[in-house]
Amino acid sequence: MGLLRVMLARSHSPVPLPAAFVSVTRQPTTETEVNMAIINLRDYYPFYTSDCFMEVSEEVAEMFKEFDRKEAAYRLRTYRHKAYYSLDRDDGLEHEAVFVALSPHELYERKVTMQELHAAIANLPNKQAKRIYAHFILGMTKQDIARAEGVHEKVVRVAIERGLRRLEKILKNSL
Repeated sequence: MGLLRVMLARSHSPVPLPAAFVSVTRQPTTETEVNMAIINLRDYYPFYTSDCFMEVSEEVAEMFKEFDRKEAAYRLRTYRHKAYYSLDRDDGLEHEAVFVALSPHELYERKVTMQELHAAIANLPNKQAKRIYAHFILGMTKQDIARAEGVHEKVVRVAIERGLRRLEKILKNSL
């Protein structure tokens, strides 16, 4: 054990040690010294290709053990519930399910549609355009818009409804 302390004290980086030292712990010799445990970094980090032992505090070692227990419990739950496929597997499944790749035609169509929508909103009266923009683009509630403008919520609601009807007419005429 004395050789282990000397090797760790001289080294600034993790030291490869024989497998016999894997779970060795020692008692503190003074009141300020902390219990230390030796862990194999290869068990926790995939980029370590060979055994690399490091002395860490008992708290850190316990956190690693807790993580292993939770990971094993998760694997057992997936096995029991036959939940072998997950969207967070990092194999591209989630990306394909959520983010559909658009063709160049679809991208162009979306761009033209957005230009038409912005042109139609520009044709609305100023208050209706601002209220529709605040509600649908900025995500503000009708109550928040009314509070910001110092008017009743019903006034904002009616203005948005009228603006949407007018937008519908403008867009139907442009197509």
